[in-house]
Amino acid sequence: MKELNQNQEKLEEYRKQAEELVAQMTLEEKCSQMLHTAAAIKRLGIPQYNWWNEALHGVARAGVATVFPQAITMAASFDEDLMEEVADAIATEGRAKFLNQQQYQDCEIYKGLTFWSPNVNIFRDPRWGRGHETFGEDPYLTSRMGVRFIKGLQGHDKDYLKAAACAKHFAVHSGPEDLRHEFNAEVSNTDLYETYLPAFRACVVEGKVEAVMGAYNCTNGEPCCGNKRLLQEILRKEWGFEGHVVSDCWAIRDFYQGHKVVEGPVEAVAMAVNHGCDLNCGSIFLYLQEAVEKGLVSEKQVDRAVTALMTSRIKLGLIGKKEKHPYDSISFLEVDSNVMQELNRKTALKSIVLLKNQGNLLPLDRKTIRTIGVIGPNSNNRKALVGNYEGTASRYITVLEGIQEYLGDQVRVLFSEGCHLYKERLNGRGVGSDRLAEIKGVCKYSDVVICCMGLDAGLEGEQGDKSNQFASGDKPDLKLPGVQEEVLRTAVESGKPVVLVLLSGSALAISYAEEKIPAILYGGYPGAQGGKAIAQILFGENCPEGKLPITFYRTTEELPEFTDYAMKNRTYRYMESEALYPFGYGLSYTKFALHGTRISCSEVTEKGILVETEVENIGDYDGAETVQVYVKVEQEQTPHAQLKGLCKVYLKRGEKRKVSIWLAEEDFGLYGEDCKKWVRKGNCKIYVGTSQPDLRSCSLRGQKPEEFLVQVLESRVVGDGKRI
Repeated sequence: MKELNQNQEKLEEYRKQAEELVAQMTLEEKCSQMLHTAAAIKRLGIPQYNWWNEALHGVARAGVATVFPQAITMAASFDEDLMEEVADAIATEGRAKFLNQQQYQDCEIYKGLTFWSPNVNIFRDPRWGRGHETFGEDPYLTSRMGVRFIKGLQGHDKDYLKAAACAKHFAVHSGPEDLRHEFNAEVSNTDLYETYLPAFRACVVEGKVEAVMGAYNCTNGEPCCGNKRLLQEILRKEWGFEGHVVSDCWAIRDFYQGHKVVEGPVEAVAMAVNHGCDLNCGSIFLYLQEAVEKGLVSEKQVDRAVTALMTSRIKLGLIGKKEKHPYDSISFLEVDSNVMQELNRKTALKSIVLLKNQGNLLPLDRKTIRTIGVIGPNSNNRKALVGNYEGTASRYITVLEGIQEYLGDQVRVLFSEGCHLYKERLNGRGVGSDRLAEIKGVCKYSDVVICCMGLDAGLEGEQGDKSNQFASGDKPDLKLPGVQEEVLRTAVESGKPVVLVLLSGSALAISYAEEKIPAILYGGYPGAQGGKAIAQILFGENCPEGKLPITFYRTTEELPEFTDYAMKNRTYRYMESEALYPFGYGLSYTKFALHGTRISCSEVTEKGILVETEVENIGDYDGAETVQVYVKVEQEQTPHAQLKGLCKVYLKRGEKRKVSIWLAEEDFGLYGEDCKKWVRKGNCKIYVGTSQPDLRSCSLRGQKPEEFLVQVLESRVVGDGKRI
């Protein structure tokens, strides 16, 4: 409590400094600070500053930096501590690069300390092109990863921010990309509070995120970047947000061009600022002074916004009274160092998911293999390592290169690209499937065949990205593009053992592979060191430990309409059909057992319930397992069992460790249309295991989570609780 009070006192001191600066500015100067290209005010000691910077999985678009696995892939680690470690490393490189750039008067775009990350939107539909920027489909996992990313990025100094994080895109935003400038996402209060808001709330209330970015679309009829309910009533009043709000880039222009809710730019600016948008990514706030002069925006409202922005810059140590800064000694040599590269490899290793391992084909024994075939368009594709919003690595290790490097001269590696990622042929003048003969030759002479298939950021991403082959960035369906499945069939029909390595940032319908291929690894977008990590997993130097942060569906047809934002039949929490591979699922080379699992009481009270178990590694490999706790409210029209707690543990062979996971009272509650969270009289079930309690997960893993029945004796409204 003492530390909290000290932090609040420091914040008040910074806010007072900011207010003193703002009081000395002219209206024109104030308005100039609300653009992402903030002008210098030399007489007040305020240098120019560009607020726009990106760091989803490493410092992006500003030269060499460590390119960690994409966000969706890091989420597969189910490892909160790792997430914070990675974000801290990103902040270290961000500071190092910033200090170097400042030394040479480089103040341009992507050169600041305000990083517009993380993306905590819910990946509700696997067709959404930007889903790989998120932490997946589950509000709880997204909340935990988002909070720890923010804590790592912003640091733990009591006086200064290491960097400033930004939770985006607020709120109810997940495609379609080609409609985002005009689209109105209609959502019920229940879905809003149960699914779309929890991660943002956690980032604000627990993570103390410095900034929040609005989304392009409308939510329930109001543009998100000028949405009174979202920005004023929920963000600031309900949650007590004290940072600043930034628009998505050129989103305020959509108010009149796309959404058509105002007449023109002056009215659009007024709507945004009056409803709580402080910073404009774009140039439309050039009309702000005119809006003030016409009486559409009060100068007091401008003062409030600029004070928030100045406070952020003071907390970063960029302006104002500055004592010795704890982060000014970070050396440029920290960037892309051996330490960073090792952390990158570790992160990739912890994020790879083993989906299938029939007959224990994996790990491969290189001592018994003379020739191995590597086939597929993602085998040697650097783009399939990194996803979007990426930096530039000094070295990329593709899957092919990782295998070649790992095996050295001991094993012959044969390679065929197999096919184009999405076209029918590789050679423009060739016929369809123009590498089939080469594929058959590679298979004939190989003892084992590795097929590396999937997508890259040229097939899924943001609208407007020049590389998007599907124009909008969204996927038209869940199929492997082009003739990839034909290549897979050719490899399987060769009779040789086949391993599928799938690189993509989203779920794919791979029913053929599930039926016919004995071993499947999901690598996501594993980062610049990804090929090395995949090779280490394939050959057993490391044990796979990732879990799916998304559901793999069987078909595109079972999905609701893309534009339908109701959660019915979406994600593991509401889906009606059986998954191909469920959320939370992932295999290992070793085996784990839970012993003595118990709960502290069988009644849900304000004290919550403590879950305790002992995890033992009973297999032949050292490895890590994630204990997952799910809660099911046993009433009609409620979600399936939902993830409410997790703990990842690393255990050597034969090692045991006790795990405790606390469930708050609120974890047994659900929001109603009254926007209140109710714990209803009746029964709830707690499931403790290493996967979901659904039938598909139990079938794939050959084991069920342990089940406990608890009671709620009376219905009541609960707060959001406090995690310990």
